[in-house]
Amino acid sequence: MDDLPTLAQVAAAAGVSPATASRVLTGSVRVSTSTRRQVHDAMSRLGYVRRRAPRGVSNRRSDQLIAAVVCESPQRLFTEPFYARLLSSAEDTLAGHGVPMMIMTATPNTSTITAPPLVSGTVDGIILIGARERHPILVTLAASGIPIRCVGRPPDDIDIPYVDMDNRDGGRQAAEHLLLGGRKSITAIGGPPGLPGAADRLEGFLQTLSRAGMINVPVAYGDFTHASGCHAMQWLLNRVPHLDAVFAASDTMAAAAIQTLRRAGRRVPDDVAVVGYDDSPIARHTAPPLTTVRQPVEELTSMAVRLLLATISSGETPSNNPTLPTELVIRESA
Repeated sequence: MDDLPTLAQVAAAAGVSPATASRVLTGSVRVSTSTRRQVHDAMSRLGYVRRRAPRGVSNRRSDQLIAAVVCESPQRLFTEPFYARLLSSAEDTLAGHGVPMMIMTATPNTSTITAPPLVSGTVDGIILIGARERHPILVTLAASGIPIRCVGRPPDDIDIPYVDMDNRDGGRQAAEHLLLGGRKSITAIGGPPGLPGAADRLEGFLQTLSRAGMINVPVAYGDFTHASGCHAMQWLLNRVPHLDAVFAASDTMAAAAIQTLRRAGRRVPDDVAVVGYDDSPIARHTAPPLTTVRQPVEELTSMAVRLLLATISSGETPSNNPTLPTELVIRESA
């Protein structure tokens, strides 16, 4: 017996008519933002799963369409090289299968208008990127029944299939390299704590230092941008004037740290060793070139896309969440 909540029950819980709830699901523009939020909140509370027509029925498209949903603002999407690498890889892989891709952004403030077209049957599958804790679109998509694959481990213990990188081990490799280099006053610039990948990098780094007897390591936090890296590095210099090493959770922040150290009259790596994370193109063009942890962004994304397409094709719930290795790339900054 099917005891899953019905659309009528969702409508009742949201205090709207079934017709209005249906318009929300189909992405109609004739519904206010506040009403959309009420309906999606009710869907999340009740665990409503949209009944999708089986592939092959007459009202379904014969072609496929995949949505890449980036949980960031458009400004971040178009200014951070990481997203260009990731989305290019996704599109290349999909193009090889003859499947088009559309790109959407979804911040916590815009998720109520982003979710409806995604859960209405417009797309066949979703690649979810950059999901942070307490992001409202997570629960909505997890309950939608749409095939989905998250790039990076999802937060909040949300049950969404994913492909991840071994970020903890990446942090471990960075810490061991600095310890082996004889550094005694080590600091870190972490990424957003609500992003699982950033949290894992910092955790692996700090745990390794702790096992070596180095506790209470000073940490400043940034949001992967150049400006935040500058501010974080300056904060660390003010707090620990004699620091001799810094690990930054992204190459962009590491490049900003090098710039800030140079302005403060500190030489890299003679006075301060700097290790980044990503092995993005910028790592080869800093002065000096950046020692960094390489994460296989293109391979990660391609695997996520292939697994999503396999799920769509088979109709089976995936059970595997692969984790790819990271690798320390030694250059001149540390």
